[in-house]
Amino acid sequence: MSNPPPPAELAHLPALSEALRALARRGEVRRYRKNTLLIEEGDHGDTLYLILAGRLRSYASGDKGREITYGVYGPGEYLGEMSLDGGPRSANVITLEASSCVVITRTTLERHIAEHPEFAFELIAKVIRRARAATLSAKQLALNDVYGRLVLLLNSLAVAQADGTPVVGEKLTQQEMAHRLGCSREMISRLLKDLAAGGYVRLAEHRLWLLRPLPARW
Repeated sequence: MSNPPPPAELAHLPALSEALRALARRGEVRRYRKNTLLIEEGDHGDTLYLILAGRLRSYASGDKGREITYGVYGPGEYLGEMSLDGGPRSANVITLEASSCVVITRTTLERHIAEHPEFAFELIAKVIRRARAATLSAKQLALNDVYGRLVLLLNSLAVAQADGTPVVGEKLTQQEMAHRLGCSREMISRLLKDLAAGGYVRLAEHRLWLLRPLPARW
């Protein structure tokens, strides 16, 4: 018997469209511990995961154990749409913390689209945005060195505080940064130490403060 999400769990996700909210009510809520592998690259699956709470990381692994992160997603986002064409999963997805998701099967999705055809356009738009993000990530990997990619990452995540100082609010470990940038954790550690010594960044209260504009080259 399915366990649909109670209204309260969806109420705190105001960014959901009405069509996605209606789809979520058809699914089943499942809760996962930290470091649970939800999707494995290459497997065949027909489920969509809508995140209610927690954070999920989408990534790929190389032959030598090196990982590259495609994205980190939180409440209101959904993953798994790339395999709904019947093909294999294109990436791994793991929980970064205790998380809960609404799990929706392909059969349920097809029934929902038949009743709410506008959601098909929303789904297509999501796939296009993900494809564009993957293209941009590949371009950055090809055209920028590790430091250049680090600058782009920090600037994209920084949010100005009341005093105007940009702060990276997302809790990122050095290993998570390395996964996102396709390099080693040691490289990230060295770059951050150099930037801190130069007075450009400061780690305080588990957040990274960007004290001065980061130089284009290092």
